[in-house]
Amino acid sequence: MAMNSILNADDIKKALDTFAVADSFDFKKFFDMVGLKNKSSDDVKKVFTVLDADNSGFIEEEELKFVLKGFAKDGRDLTDKETKAFLIAADKDGDGKIGINEFTWLVKE
Repeated sequence: MAMNSILNADDIKKALDTFAVADSFDFKKFFDMVGLKNKSSDDVKKVFTVLDADNSGFIEEEELKFVLKGFAKDGRDLTDKETKAFLIAADKDGDGKIGINEFTWLVKE
C-alpha cells in the first residue's frame, strides 16, 4: 500500500521538504503536517503497516532510520540522533521497538 493512498501526496512532499536537513526531524510536527494526526485509528494502523517493512508487528530501530522513505521514495534517512530520539519517545514499554499501540499513541499525542 502506498502512503499517498492514505495521506495527501502534496502534504507528504511539504513535510519531507520541511525536514530535508539532517537533524531537523520532529515527528510530532511531521505527523501533523502529513495529516496523520487527524486520521482515523484504522488509517494510522495502515501507515504503521507500511512502515513495518519486515512485517514483524513492530517498527525496530533499523526500520526507523528509513521512516521518511516509507512516506516517499525520495525521503532522506534519519540520522542516528533522530532515530534514537524517535525510538525513545515512542517506546513506552522499553523493549527497543515500537508496537502498533505505541505508534498510535505517539501519532495522536
